[in-house]
Amino acid sequence: MAITEEEVRHVARLSKLEFQPEETSQFTKELSDIIDMVEQLEKVDTTDVPVTTHGYALKNIMREDVAEEGTDRELLFKNVKTAEDGMIQVPAILDGEEEGA
Repeated sequence: MAITEEEVRHVARLSKLEFQPEETSQFTKELSDIIDMVEQLEKVDTTDVPVTTHGYALKNIMREDVAEEGTDRELLFKNVKTAEDGMIQVPAILDGEEEGA
């Protein structure tokens, strides 16, 4: 299927692109070549070819989710300046906030 220069100019207008006359003829040839290649691919029998959605074999490499003993709370709070009811008090970081709010 050949693409005409008029079709290339039409698509260029729709895309708000401006081409010089020599560019229009170059794009016409390149687009015709691309469409010819696609038409060749359409002729290939792919009846028994499995669908390929990814180029690499995917496998799960994550470790098992196993519960482990956590770090002792006393050790975690060893260097905390101010703590109350198991929570650490930190300085306000957003403008207009009051400490302790």
